[in-house]
Amino acid sequence: MIERIWSGESKLYLLLLPLSWLYGLISGLRQLGYRRGWLTSWRAPVPVVVVGNLTAGGNGKTPVAIWLVENLQRRGIRAGVVSRGYGGKSDRYPLVLDRNTTTDVAGDEPVLIYQRTGVPVAVAPVRSDAVKALLNQFELDVIITDDGLQHYALQRDIELVVVDGARRFGNGWWLPAGPMRERAGRLRSVDAVIINGGSARENEIPMVLKPAEAINLLSGERCQARELPHVVAMAGIGHPPRFFQTLNMLEVQPEQTHAFADHQSYSESLLANLVTAEQSLLMTEKDAVKCRAFAQKNWWYLPVDAQLPVEGAEKLLALIMSKVEKK
Repeated sequence: MIERIWSGESKLYLLLLPLSWLYGLISGLRQLGYRRGWLTSWRAPVPVVVVGNLTAGGNGKTPVAIWLVENLQRRGIRAGVVSRGYGGKSDRYPLVLDRNTTTDVAGDEPVLIYQRTGVPVAVAPVRSDAVKALLNQFELDVIITDDGLQHYALQRDIELVVVDGARRFGNGWWLPAGPMRERAGRLRSVDAVIINGGSARENEIPMVLKPAEAINLLSGERCQARELPHVVAMAGIGHPPRFFQTLNMLEVQPEQTHAFADHQSYSESLLANLVTAEQSLLMTEKDAVKCRAFAQKNWWYLPVDAQLPVEGAEKLLALIMSKVEKK
C-alpha cells in the first residue's frame, strides 16, 4: 500500500499531506539553523564523504560506499566508514566494529561493509562521535558515511546522492505522504548524483548493481544462481522487488518469494520454515550477515557490486582525491 501511495498511484497521500507539511517545516528549520549557525556542527580533521539519498528506502547507498572504499584502497587511501547503525542496538556508543560484532548490536549494513572491505567501521547515533572514535584508533585519510545526508551536525566535504533510477522520487512529497526526506531541488547543491538502474539524465552518473556468484552461507561454495535447485528467494531490503528482478535477469525463477521489512531481524525457525530440504533459500548479502550464526546447508546469498562507467568513476575518485591531497 505504501508503495502505491508514494508512487502516486493512490490518492490516499492527500490525507497525509498535513503531516508532510509539518515534516517539511521542521526539516527546513533544521537546515536553516545549521546554515545560520544557530545549531552547532562539527568538522573532522580529514575529508568526510557522505553517501546519502533524498528518499526513504533502499537506493543502493551501501554498494556505492563499498565501491568507494575498495577503489580508494587501490590508490593507497586509508578509508574508514561511519553509520547510524539502523537495526542494531548497542549498550554503548560509539561502537567500533570487530570480527565478533553482530548485526544485533551494530546493524546489518555496517557489518556487511566491515566483512566485505575490512576497513575500520564505527556506528553511533551522533555520527561525529563515530568519526572521533575511528580517528582515535586508526590513521585514516578519509571518512565515508553510509547514509547521513540529512545529518547536518557532521560537516561534510563531499555529498554524493544515490537515486533509484526506476522509482526516482515518486509523488515528490515529504514523508509520510511521499518518500522524500528532502525535496528534489536539494540535488542542485550536491557534488554528484548517482543513478542506480533506469536511465541517467544529463550530469548524472549511471550505476548498475552486478550480481556475482551465489555463495553458500555454511561452506562458502560458489555457483551460478541459476544452477541452484528449487529456489525460494527472500529479501529484507529497502525495495525487495529489485532483488527478485535481479534473479529473473539471471534466469532464476523462484518457486516462492518472500519480502521482509528493511533491517528485518531473523530467527532460525522463521527462515527454516520457508524451505524444504530439497529447496534452496537464496537471499541478499545484507540478509546473510544476520543469518550466519544459524545458517543451514541449503541457504545461499547473492552478493552484488556497484559498477560505474569509467568516466563517472574517475570523476568521483578525482573529487575525493583532491580533498585528501589538500589535507
